[in-house]
Amino acid sequence: MNIETIQETAREAAIVDRSDVVVVGGGPAGIAAAVSAAGNGASVTLLERYAYLGGLASGGMVLVLDDMHNDLEITVRGICMEMIERMRQMGLCVAPPDRDRQPDVRETQAMWEKWSRWGLFDFHTQSMPHPVCYAAAFDPDGYKRASNALIADSGVKLRLHSWFSGAIVEDGAIKGVICETKDGRQAVMGDVVIDATGDLDVAASAGAPFQEGTFILTTVSRWGGVDTDRAERFQYDNPDEFARLDHEAKRLIGGCWNYWWLKTPLPGVVWLNCPHIPKLSGIKVEDLTTAEFEGRARMDRLLRFAHENLPGFENAYVVDFAPQTGVRQTRQLVGEYVVTKQDVMSRRHFADTVCRGRDYYTPYRAMVPQQVDQLLVAGRHYSATPQAQKSSREIPPCMAMGEAAGIAAVVALDAGRAVRDADVALIRKKMRDQGADPGDIPSDNALLQEAAE
Repeated sequence: MNIETIQETAREAAIVDRSDVVVVGGGPAGIAAAVSAAGNGASVTLLERYAYLGGLASGGMVLVLDDMHNDLEITVRGICMEMIERMRQMGLCVAPPDRDRQPDVRETQAMWEKWSRWGLFDFHTQSMPHPVCYAAAFDPDGYKRASNALIADSGVKLRLHSWFSGAIVEDGAIKGVICETKDGRQAVMGDVVIDATGDLDVAASAGAPFQEGTFILTTVSRWGGVDTDRAERFQYDNPDEFARLDHEAKRLIGGCWNYWWLKTPLPGVVWLNCPHIPKLSGIKVEDLTTAEFEGRARMDRLLRFAHENLPGFENAYVVDFAPQTGVRQTRQLVGEYVVTKQDVMSRRHFADTVCRGRDYYTPYRAMVPQQVDQLLVAGRHYSATPQAQKSSREIPPCMAMGEAAGIAAVVALDAGRAVRDADVALIRKKMRDQGADPGDIPSDNALLQEAAE
């Protein structure tokens, strides 16, 4: 395909800030990276394209924090747990108490009916009911408010409305980034840059190797005016009729998880993490535009059906659609190590593990690009095969990755080393010092095998 091009004239960009660490992307991983680096003594600038923080957690309305437990063990702590606690204090976050997660009760029908419509269960298990596990349902504005407070308390220099445009690379090392703003092109310089864009925008621009993958896109929405008690009573009191109507609802949606609506901390407000729209790219303008129109059309049909057929939904109305399209996978870094699906599924433990998710481990090398120095990657775009990423892309492990990246940047700068040579043992110590789990102590079900160098 031949694409017509034009030649741009050389342009200048005003240098508007300099910091020890520049974090690009104010989503969950970027927030954790910025706060972690600042907490360890670095000057930090955080760049975000939207008018708010939180990325897909708030703007994409992915309203359950999961993939952070290994049976009874909570494996993602640190800044992620601090966010949960801040939202809980606002009354905008719900999680099952310890008692409801114990082996003697977590798989009972009573616990399933209590927690399943919150989405707080282990969907990786084959048994039914799925066991209740540690996860947290939250409100999107609560995540924004908690993020703002966390960033303000940490002293991070925040620049919203700053759309990353290009990496500044000299002699194989990144020196800063260019952003497009309403005030013109701006440069922000840093000794270490952390790519927390979710789509590998910075590393790709800098020339780091990557591969591309695609997964489903979603236009997430919320409905209000739902009598959730009545809807749940109908589900359990009339299972055959519920199954028939639920099947028809899913046909209209055209692709969704088993539960297409879940409760939120706001009474009468449910969130709908659907529809699933396959075969579209999360980085192509045409595909993203198609997804927005197609997703809204499907959900409009679903709402009409719900009004007419589903008990509890007679007065439902659209509260909002997420301002960000639900993108799950685009570019994946090809770093110093590429995590495989087998690594994730076998719970492979690595000699350079610095953070972890549910029951899997992330090596530091999977955050380090090839060919570009002073750059780290944290988030769903880390160095993993597309199949591995589908099982390791949830928000809490991305926050853990960001927390480790922020520490790694400071550890390297303090030692006068290149960031790819940061002291892994010291990264892990500092992670533990601030309440995170770096995965250095493998769980009993881990595969104790070092990765090939």
